[in-house]
Amino acid sequence: MKVSESWLREWVNPAVTTDELVAQLTMAGLEVDEIESVAGDFSGVIVGEIIGCEQHPDADKLRVTTVAGLPDGPTQVVCGAANARVGIKIPFATIGAELPGASQTEEKWQIKKAKLRGVESFGMLCGQTELKAGDDDTGLWELAADAPVGTDIRDYLNLNDKLIEVDLTPNRSDCLSVKGIAREVGVLFRAPVQAPAINPIAATIADTFPVKLSADAACSRYVGRVIRNIDITKPSPAWLQDKLTRAGLRSIDAVVDVTNYVLVELGQPMHAFDLAKLSGGIDVRLAKQAEQIVLLDGQEVKLNADTMVISDQQGALAIAGVFGGKPSSVTTETRDLFLESAFFNPLAVAGRARSYGLHTDSSHRFERGVDYNLQVDAMERATSLLLEIVGGEAGPLVHVTNEHLPQERQVTLRKARIVSGLSLEMADDEVVDILTRLGLGLVSQNAEGWTFNVPSYRFDISIEADLLEELARVYGYNRLPTRALATPIQIDERPEAVLSISVVRRQLVARGYQEAITFSFIEPKLSALFDPAREPVMLRNPISADLAAMRTSLLPGLVTVLRNNLNRQQERVRLFETGLRFVPSAAGGVAGLQQEAMLAGLIYGNRLPEAWANVAEAVDFFDIKGDLESVLAVTGKAKDFSFQAGVHSALHPGQTAAIYLNGELQGHVGALHPNLQQQLDIPKNVFLFEIKLAAVTQARVPAFTSLSRFPEVRRDLAILIDRQVAAKALMDTVAAGAGEHLTDLKVFDVYMGKGIDPHRKSVALGLTFQHPSRTLNEDEVNASIDAVIKSLEANFAATLR
Repeated sequence: MKVSESWLREWVNPAVTTDELVAQLTMAGLEVDEIESVAGDFSGVIVGEIIGCEQHPDADKLRVTTVAGLPDGPTQVVCGAANARVGIKIPFATIGAELPGASQTEEKWQIKKAKLRGVESFGMLCGQTELKAGDDDTGLWELAADAPVGTDIRDYLNLNDKLIEVDLTPNRSDCLSVKGIAREVGVLFRAPVQAPAINPIAATIADTFPVKLSADAACSRYVGRVIRNIDITKPSPAWLQDKLTRAGLRSIDAVVDVTNYVLVELGQPMHAFDLAKLSGGIDVRLAKQAEQIVLLDGQEVKLNADTMVISDQQGALAIAGVFGGKPSSVTTETRDLFLESAFFNPLAVAGRARSYGLHTDSSHRFERGVDYNLQVDAMERATSLLLEIVGGEAGPLVHVTNEHLPQERQVTLRKARIVSGLSLEMADDEVVDILTRLGLGLVSQNAEGWTFNVPSYRFDISIEADLLEELARVYGYNRLPTRALATPIQIDERPEAVLSISVVRRQLVARGYQEAITFSFIEPKLSALFDPAREPVMLRNPISADLAAMRTSLLPGLVTVLRNNLNRQQERVRLFETGLRFVPSAAGGVAGLQQEAMLAGLIYGNRLPEAWANVAEAVDFFDIKGDLESVLAVTGKAKDFSFQAGVHSALHPGQTAAIYLNGELQGHVGALHPNLQQQLDIPKNVFLFEIKLAAVTQARVPAFTSLSRFPEVRRDLAILIDRQVAAKALMDTVAAGAGEHLTDLKVFDVYMGKGIDPHRKSVALGLTFQHPSRTLNEDEVNASIDAVIKSLEANFAATLR
């Protein structure tokens, strides 16, 4: 919000400097980003009038002018501006005047007597850019015809003014106006606020235009007025144009300027329709899907069904609270107006402008909330200014409301909460004084606290904590006492069986992974590629079209990060991420949405970093499976997990394993599906895993087991079995048959090829036996091995090789 200090001081004028004013606003939560002068640092420039103008005798582009303004009489000035002519009033830099340098680092320069092509010149006639008071560099700055000749230009145009740019947080929509900032300044400095008088305008004609509210809660108040027989050729007065310019708005015509002036002054967006172009009556309704409208900037858009519009019998006239339409706009031919001032529910406007690639001053305010009791005052203010500037005859107000108009809210503040929240005992009178000066109305008071009515312009006050914040910022954050924390804090117990997520992260980092953090929303097409069976939840108000779907898996985000790395010549990538996935579910969750914490990882490229001693071998399925198993081992219950051949829509049909914990599916690991790899233009194989985070954070509490002092006995078996037998099934059978003294079992070789039946494979197993309290004898070990062989023969028709 950019506000002119001089305009602000018309409303409230505390006896403080600009710096003190800005410092206090910032300390109260209205952070000032910048203070800007409206003009450069110059002196000695007055209002001059050209009373004579002749062609230079020796230069085609120069003119010799006679300028009135100095007490000593007319002055001769040579000027090169094309618009120099008799009768105009312009800034006149006299001899000795100092003008600003071309840049901020250059020093001021002084006007001296000069001779241009043989003709003496006693000063300089200036344009806006020479005084750094505007951007118009086409010629001389033509002042108003009634500008007082000889007056210092800084005084006449109020060029000592400062522009204060306030960076408002979204909750402070009440300060998006001169009125709102003035209200804050008045409270902070205990200064009276002098608002301009807004009196009801008596109707001089009986003309009205019917209004209907069909959008229900989206629009609960609409105020309109017919004004006939205006003269739109009359320009806005200079004072109004200057105020708009300093607020960052350009002057267009008197009607638009007045609506913009009310927007900046009071904070109420308004719109003016050409009455002759309206048909039947105004209807505030929701748009029909794909209904078309041509906006003021000439852009033609197709509307969505959730967009509120102002319409008549012919169709949509404007996007409500966002942008007007061109067909019903005010032009140089307009003679009759229909003025609009409305209250739109912020939720009905939020995001609509962005969905069409728009952002306007109106949408900026309506999205954050406009005072729902301001519409009538804004209409009377705009009507008064229009009648003063362009004339005309005003009809009576058309004021329509419905049952959805917001009701006055009440908030209770307890004295004890002030002490606990601010560490401060504040006098009752001071509490009431601060809050009532902020516009809250005292409803009741008792020994425990107060109840206040919240003003209609404060959308950000709804709970007790909001009142605490108001007390703190007006009282002064820098005045609050600094005390040690005295509130008793109970530290919750942390079960040993719950593994910290940081342990999981450290394990993966130790394996060479880097953590990625991606958006929780992804491109809808990408979601369909990775998880076609699930329909993702779509965002109503996405920040961009390619981030419109809530992710049902972390894998699309990681693959997107991989592609970004590949585009930047990173050929070896190892990534992991922890985060939520959002799965539509009828079983529960918020609005049928189940949020699950997941752990996902990805590897790509060579197994080892590039180095002279490392072999350039590409990663494979067992690399990522081994990394995942190292994470599972940290839980202390790796044996409870099992990997079985599985199916996943995003993974390779022959290189996918489902991960089970005690028989329950927890996730998948495997290679990216070849079709996906091709569509995403990834040159090499990608391997991924995704597992429920709860599965790897529920650990087994360590328990002490004494080490056996007796020797181990190892026996190796090489068996021939069918190629289709899975290693997991084989090892489960061996473990069951080996008995209780088996302490370790591993597959250390697999062979398929020459000398072996093509339908079978050779698997070499290593079995380690140990007794905790004695040495195992040969017969005991042989008995266990015999039991294993018989079990393998019975279950898999295995034979010893």
